Amino acid sequence: MPLSPPLSYSPDIEEISDEETALVGQLNASFDEILQTTHQDYGKAVRAVHAKAHGLLSGTLMIAADVPPELAQGLFAMPGSYPVHIRLSTNPGDILDDAVALPRGLAMKVLNVEGGRLPGAEGSTQDFVMINGPVFTTPDIKKFAGNLKILAKTTDRAEGAKVAASKIFQAINGALGAVGLESTKLAGLGGAPQVDPLEETYFSVTPFRYGSYVAKFRLRPLSRELTDLTGKKVDTSLGKDAIRETVRREMAHIHGEWAFEVQLRRDAQSQPIEDASVEWKEDEAPFVQVATLLLQPQDSWSEAQVRAVDEGMRFSVWTGLAAHRPLGGINRARQDTYRHSADFRAATNGCPLHEPLA
Repeated sequence: MPLSPPLSYSPDIEEISDEETALVGQLNASFDEILQTTHQDYGKAVRAVHAKAHGLLSGTLMIAADVPPELAQGLFAMPGSYPVHIRLSTNPGDILDDAVALPRGLAMKVLNVEGGRLPGAEGSTQDFVMINGPVFTTPDIKKFAGNLKILAKTTDRAEGAKVAASKIFQAINGALGAVGLESTKLAGLGGAPQVDPLEETYFSVTPFRYGSYVAKFRLRPLSRELTDLTGKKVDTSLGKDAIRETVRREMAHIHGEWAFEVQLRRDAQSQPIEDASVEWKEDEAPFVQVATLLLQPQDSWSEAQVRAVDEGMRFSVWTGLAAHRPLGGINRARQDTYRHSADFRAATNGCPLHEPLA
């Protein structure tokens, strides 16, 4: 069956609710609760979400020379080579023992990107913020705000209980996985399989403008050194930072290669803009590679990288080109809340966050 043509971008594809401003205020209040609690715990401000990093990497994004016309948009319109910074993380706002298995994140900052910028986007960078699953945990801002309010109350509460609960959830989800019924909800509660983050595939989850079209993004391992890690579990009994230590040991010798892929929107009904919990099925909207991410062997937790990336940078879907404008309610909510969190971190730590120049 032939594919439907990609749907054109238009500003009217978004549906903005009258209550969004109030809901963003609720999100910021929950973020404040998390930020203030963790600041008291650690003596410094950390991110309100994805506080714990497992690896800080530098590499190169190579834009392909043979990209089809409908995919040659924005950053990917012309072949080229761009330096990148990458941060691998886990999603809570508190820094937990790695025995608590939770969804992962990968944030990538592409440097030296030319073109018209999004409102308020400083510098000349393009950020991509991804997680290791194809859908967001909630469909819209209202449910996201409700979930975050509950999550904020669990920050700094009984880490030992979280470890014990995570082991139970992992066992249940593992049993479900054996029959093809893995639970996204259980994964978010601590039942995610504790596999090596270097072997995972990462998704933008939410849609973005893609020049004349609309798309989601994916980063998929390509090189044998990465795919050989598939299914490898991290032994978290070795320490609270076992994942970080595993990534550091592996990246000392790994030549990593990932496919950066684009999924163009082709059907308005089955590929919604405003419901981030709906997966766009690949048989209706395939992912197509437009670039390759290359990482050479390196120290993934050097003091210099910790200062420059973990402490000195912020990552936001709203940092980048107008050609890749974030779309949908979850993305709209991210604009103010990400800035709110970054501003708290910068002011509290006395260290302004700037976009890197090179």
